[in-house]
Amino acid sequence: MKKYAQPDTIKTGVIGYGPGSNMGKLHLEHMRCAGLSPICVVEPDPERRKTAGTEFPEIELYESVEKMLANSDVNLLAVITPHNTHYAIARQCLQAGKHVICEKPMTLTTEECDDLIEEAGQHGLLVTAYHNRHWNGDILQAVQKVKHDHAIGDIVRIELHPRVCYSVNDSWRCNRKLSGGIAYDWGVHLLEAALQLVDGDLLEVSGYAHNGFRSTQTKWGKDVVEDDFQLTARFGNGVWVMLTASNIDCLPKRNERGLMEITGTQGTFVSDPTGWKIFKLVKDKIVSENGPNLPDRWQCFYDEIRGFMVEGKPLTITPEWARRPVHILDLALRSIEAGRTLPAKYK
Repeated sequence: MKKYAQPDTIKTGVIGYGPGSNMGKLHLEHMRCAGLSPICVVEPDPERRKTAGTEFPEIELYESVEKMLANSDVNLLAVITPHNTHYAIARQCLQAGKHVICEKPMTLTTEECDDLIEEAGQHGLLVTAYHNRHWNGDILQAVQKVKHDHAIGDIVRIELHPRVCYSVNDSWRCNRKLSGGIAYDWGVHLLEAALQLVDGDLLEVSGYAHNGFRSTQTKWGKDVVEDDFQLTARFGNGVWVMLTASNIDCLPKRNERGLMEITGTQGTFVSDPTGWKIFKLVKDKIVSENGPNLPDRWQCFYDEIRGFMVEGKPLTITPEWARRPVHILDLALRSIEAGRTLPAKYK
């Protein structure tokens, strides 16, 4: 891949500006803080496009990817559209000679990830996923305490309890075909976090789901996300990872056990954005300690992109790394259909 002489020679843009948390604005601001040069926004919705123009008065505004590719000399594009569109848009941009960052998940299937990685390689381009939460303070703290300090001994089991950020409604995130399913939201974040702690290669994945109860409560009908979902991923070093996501569980695990619960040979570590806790058995009594998390460091993602494109420094979130949580979710869904555990094809 060609290197750029200076960070500000890398012209960047976003495809999709977004309502609510306004992810488009976040990406552009982090790009700018990394020394890159935001120059364009693609947003079909006229009101959101107007907002982008107000917040970034100098920005080029386009209503379609096709118009942007035909008229802009942008180098790097962040795709922050609904999950099921990541693959097609990213491939279109790669074929036009643009570097691409997809919002997580990179795509919905392993096959799509592999195709994008191959396409990028053929053109000497970058493709990866925006796993900014790799640098969440709670995740950084868990890695430090559990992996580096061995605060709970050897890891035996990791349980992930995604936070469902929405009720079952008419949002695209509640449509399985558009979002991938209930676990493709916070589940992707937490699987990526668990992979930071597990050194063994993925061996196999089992998936389980219940459907049908929520199907009458939104316009999506049978395409609504799962009522209840669980996967188990087994690794070569003996560790297993379980992820449970539910829209019917009346006692959500994360209320007491955080987003991530890590059981080791010498204790249990509970990780949550509100802080961490460690529980240990000492002389037949459970003792505990707790503390605050490290600060979030989301800017690290685009700082690393700058270092990679200008100086050739290594990336933490390589395309192969971004593929891994997608592969686990993809295998889980295929396992549900097949009714059996499926072997992994790890990279």
